[in-house]
Amino acid sequence: MEEELECPNPASERRYFPESLDSSDGDEEGVLTCEDLELNPFDGLPYSSRYYKLLKEREDLPIWKEKYSFMENLLQNQIVVVSGDAKCGKSSQVPQWCAEYCLSIHYQHGGVICTQVHKQTAVQLALRVADEMDVNIGHEVGYVIPFENCCTSETILRYCTDDMLQREMMSNPFLGNYGVIILDDIHERSIATDVLLGLLKDVLLARPELKLIINSSPLLISKLSSYYGNVPVIEVKNKHPVEVVYLSGAQKDSFESILRLIFEIHHSGEKGDIVVFLACEQDIEKGYELVCQEGSNLNPDLGELVVVPLYPQEKCTLFKPTDDTEKRCQVYQRRVVLTTSSGESLIWSNTVRFVIDVGVERRKVYNPRIRANSLIMQPISQSQAEIRKQILGSSTSGKFFCLYTEEFASKDMRPLKPAEMQEANLTNMVLFMKRIDIAGLGHCDFMNRPGSVAFRLAAPESLMQALEDLDYLAALDNDGNLSEFGIIMSEFPLDPQLSKSILASCEFDCVDEMLTIAAMVTANCFPHLPHGAEEAALMCWKTFLHPEGDHFTLINIYKAYQDITLNSTSEHYVEKWCHDYFLNYSALRMADVIRAELLEIIKRIELPYAEPAFGSKENNLNIKKALLSGYFMQIARDVDGSGNYLILTHKQVAQLHPLSSYSITKKMPEWVLFHQFSVSENNYIRITTAVSPELFMQLVPQYYFSNLPPSESKDILQQVMDRLSPVSTMKQEQTTCEKCPETTEQRCTIQ
Repeated sequence: MEEELECPNPASERRYFPESLDSSDGDEEGVLTCEDLELNPFDGLPYSSRYYKLLKEREDLPIWKEKYSFMENLLQNQIVVVSGDAKCGKSSQVPQWCAEYCLSIHYQHGGVICTQVHKQTAVQLALRVADEMDVNIGHEVGYVIPFENCCTSETILRYCTDDMLQREMMSNPFLGNYGVIILDDIHERSIATDVLLGLLKDVLLARPELKLIINSSPLLISKLSSYYGNVPVIEVKNKHPVEVVYLSGAQKDSFESILRLIFEIHHSGEKGDIVVFLACEQDIEKGYELVCQEGSNLNPDLGELVVVPLYPQEKCTLFKPTDDTEKRCQVYQRRVVLTTSSGESLIWSNTVRFVIDVGVERRKVYNPRIRANSLIMQPISQSQAEIRKQILGSSTSGKFFCLYTEEFASKDMRPLKPAEMQEANLTNMVLFMKRIDIAGLGHCDFMNRPGSVAFRLAAPESLMQALEDLDYLAALDNDGNLSEFGIIMSEFPLDPQLSKSILASCEFDCVDEMLTIAAMVTANCFPHLPHGAEEAALMCWKTFLHPEGDHFTLINIYKAYQDITLNSTSEHYVEKWCHDYFLNYSALRMADVIRAELLEIIKRIELPYAEPAFGSKENNLNIKKALLSGYFMQIARDVDGSGNYLILTHKQVAQLHPLSSYSITKKMPEWVLFHQFSVSENNYIRITTAVSPELFMQLVPQYYFSNLPPSESKDILQQVMDRLSPVSTMKQEQTTCEKCPETTEQRCTIQ
């Protein structure tokens, strides 16, 4: 085997590496004989004519010139970094070359896996690469994204989201199924990607035969070099002149400037699509309305303006090149794509000639001190601006309009995009790290220390808050390791609080209902009010309202959707029903998939499953108990009887969301449990359900309650506890004193 690795068969090398590593030597007759076979080595079938058509397109990609250099470095090194701009072809071609390498050594060490940050790009890349390799999607090439697996055990090359590869490490910590791992889109700096970068250092030491390929933008090369050491870098040159136009002075209204630019471009007669980068998703909605409204008054001779909203956080289709039928359309159509940060990797069209960038974004930044996200408006980074410029690709006449000054770009924009690890809730990450520690991979050398840059918090504070929360949820034992509860919680691809509620539902005989709630909130099925149809939407929404609260209302929506689906043979009818009731059809379909997978996990780990009993008084109480078991840290009280809710853990005041069942019925409960809260101009708590102080005190961990800051609400709860059980209270306090002071320090440490 070692001899075969050192001296690969020359004929097979030429077959699988078209630009052979020793192309200057060798038997030319042998090459011709091999090529004359015209068989696809991955499935043994003859190549189709489409393969050769796509091969010509591949050979025009900037990265194709570096194939020989890449293959040589892949053979000789364990880690290779590929540095290239967006649209140079690294995400589609490098995985194929790695598959050729694995094939040439007969998959001795496994196949190829390539990570993506966005599930949309993972799916679309797999479809594209399967087409280019002339094989079937789901067989030789496949994809794995949350709640969807399009692979078999025979799949050679699989694309996946970075969090799915991270989850695979829980059961297969050294990733023995793979010979080559490719980390793509690392400039996005997601938590899962940063965790993989750190953990793979140890995996590579344990598996010297494993290869790691890192696809990076040029701006991250110096950081990667200092992180991984002196590793070979393949640089892909893809520089095309792009005209950059900066704003001359401070702008008053960005939407006015955007509209003026769009219509100036359209009136100029220059062909090409327009991409507009806005600050947040609300701006996409506003921009969509304004452009559609103004566009309807345009001279039809100029062509039609087609507005395409592109939401990066949703499972939307990518913005791809137009197909032949659209090209044959007699009326010229110019598409205007409205998107936000992280939408850069979703733009796949080569027809984009103009990019308009507002230069700011609304980021969700987690503050561990108040256990809530804050929506902060701040400048994008210079690296983000550069990637947006690269969307223009090979266009020789591309124009990049910056709705900010050159001084703003150089002084206010940071060089690199901040890592998500520095701005997010780390509870899920810490749960994973505790789980992976069981396999001996608990140490992780992060590229950036966890901790909030926006709030200038020390790195340990974010980690300590995550450990504290896991401790409250009973996921850790007294030594700071995963408890039996914690191990089971980590099996669910959900937030730890939601996982804990599902486990509690096994005890309270409401698993069926809790799985529905978990699926609905994970798929984001809470409705949104459409502009211009608020009253109609509210009327439809009222038909699903449940007096017990929003979590129960979500069960009503799911049951109604399920009834329609079961009683209808037409998918179009179900989609129309969702549209008529202002519900998100794709989100409800996703909830169906999520629920099925959660049920599979329940069966696999043999947790008790009670028959559904939704609607009974006892079942309603049990659902609230299960919810409180996971969400006791998210309780608020109406302090003045007018809907001003003070959150128990801190002094933030919030209002119920306008679509909450309580807002619609005007019945404001005094105490509520909530699912989401963000600090913004509208401090809304979303998805709320009424709870009683008595029920809360029965289920809250005593040492969590003891740590709550003094407040009127805490005093009321203390009185309730004293009234409920004075004797048990004394015992609980005694237990807490014995348990907490000496062991908290010890429990809250990262092993």
